[in-house]
Amino acid sequence: MKARQSIWLWGALGFGSLIMLFPLWWMLVVSLETPGRAGAATASAEGFAWWPQDPQWSNYPQALQEVGTRPWFGFLDAWSNSVVVTVLSVVGTVLSCSLVGYAFARIRFRGSRALFVLMLSTMMLPAQVTMIPLFLLFRSLGWVDSLLPLIVPAFFGNAFFIFMFRQFCSQVPEALVEAARMDGYGHLGIWWRIMLPMCRPVVAICSAFTFIYVWNDFLAPLIYLHGEEKATLAVALNSFRNQYGGLEDIQYLMAFSLVTMLPCILLFFVAQKQFVGGLTMGAVKG
Repeated sequence: MKARQSIWLWGALGFGSLIMLFPLWWMLVVSLETPGRAGAATASAEGFAWWPQDPQWSNYPQALQEVGTRPWFGFLDAWSNSVVVTVLSVVGTVLSCSLVGYAFARIRFRGSRALFVLMLSTMMLPAQVTMIPLFLLFRSLGWVDSLLPLIVPAFFGNAFFIFMFRQFCSQVPEALVEAARMDGYGHLGIWWRIMLPMCRPVVAICSAFTFIYVWNDFLAPLIYLHGEEKATLAVALNSFRNQYGGLEDIQYLMAFSLVTMLPCILLFFVAQKQFVGGLTMGAVKG
């Protein structure tokens, strides 16, 4: 009976995985097709083939070369901008959220509960409400058309991740904290040497979610970045779509889209263990 249930379970999971992976496979196939076959595969289901008859691997360098007005430099500029913004945003989010989460969990002060509830209430505030005030603020600071509006807000925390760090830090045994105090560590030392190493599952899931969100973010770079040399990959992809969005050039668009998605896919496979551990954190108590 258990064997039959396992077969049905694995079959359902495999079928669901195939459904989720099919769009990615379709993009890969179309990106390797010739212009005529790529257009036919996009126009109707009858033109789709499970594997290209004559894979055109040159579509990838050709697509990356056509990004922007300068061959190759358009893609390299967009890629480097995305890397800088994403890495600094991940670092800023992890440091700020873990520090605030530790403070809410371990430091008792008057009004801490009210501040924590107020912080959580910001999760119900839509991003569209703060979009115009933030733009006016960054414009008054002279940060528009720079990467600062995309990086600096990450160092002021995120309510959801602060909540996760606070819940995890609350579960750390008080004996460890007391032992660190006896060794002469203050709150910063305890946060850096005790809490952060123990919060690796939360750090992993916070880093993964932040990386995926910032790497794929399109609206904020579109608002704050005006020059082509400062565009991120999401903005460059949109410009590329406007230029090569027709059926006759769809293979280049699919190739550039896959290159843009590749870091997020690799990140999930590299941090899969910690990522799943963070998602199931607290589900079972032993």
